[in-house]
Amino acid sequence: MLRKYRVVMAKPGLDGHDRGAKVISRAMRDAGFEVIYTGLHQTPEQVVQAVLQEDADALGVSLLSGAHMTIVPRIVNGLRESGLGDVLVMVGGIIPEGDFPALREMGVSHVFTPGSPLGSVTGWLEEALDGRDLERAGTTASGGNAKGA
Repeated sequence: MLRKYRVVMAKPGLDGHDRGAKVISRAMRDAGFEVIYTGLHQTPEQVVQAVLQEDADALGVSLLSGAHMTIVPRIVNGLRESGLGDVLVMVGGIIPEGDFPALREMGVSHVFTPGSPLGSVTGWLEEALDGRDLERAGTTASGGNAKGA
């Protein structure tokens, strides 16, 4: 990990089942991330405010209610409107595979479903954030210039 990344873990909507979100939060913390868990029943606007206030690098959204196609667009649009369009967004929970393309099109970087190994979540997140930081710096993982010079 290039640096300690800050991740907001959100549980928006009326779904009150947060065990998975807490398990993922703990796994991210154990992997070296700084994790801020928003708690249950957050509105999309509250989630965006948490990302803004915490200066987060990434946002994890846990949804089990089936409202992902309503809630996630509001969050992603709110992030963009707040100048946070570069925050990496991942969604987890009960998400039908048929909705993955629409979620990616709206700006979700990755979708995790129940049973995803914790190491795959933390590994993917670290790789994605390291890659973003290296790209911003104009270098590759090997330390060379990304432009091939």
